[in-house]
Amino acid sequence: MSVISVNKDNFDMIKNSDKTVLLDFFADWCGPCRMVSPMVDEIAEENSQYLVGKVNVDEQPELAQAFGVSSIPMLVVMKDGKIVNQSVGARPKAQILSMLED
Repeated sequence: MSVISVNKDNFDMIKNSDKTVLLDFFADWCGPCRMVSPMVDEIAEENSQYLVGKVNVDEQPELAQAFGVSSIPMLVVMKDGKIVNQSVGARPKAQILSMLED
């Protein structure tokens, strides 16, 4: 499954998904975000049991504010519409996967 570009118009559909959701809050100018992005893409392609979305904080300031994003990259894991895990900063792929499995 491919990564979904998340915005305020499709966020409710993402939030209410039956699947575990991984959100990657990023910006194009952010170096660590560019390191995490390919791993997030791989997770989306290799794990159809997850819904993976990316939120550009420059284009979606309302969502960034709603999630209290103060530093990027920020990864958020949601289940049943609730945040169950989150981390800030670049992480190896294995660590991102373990966030989803906890």
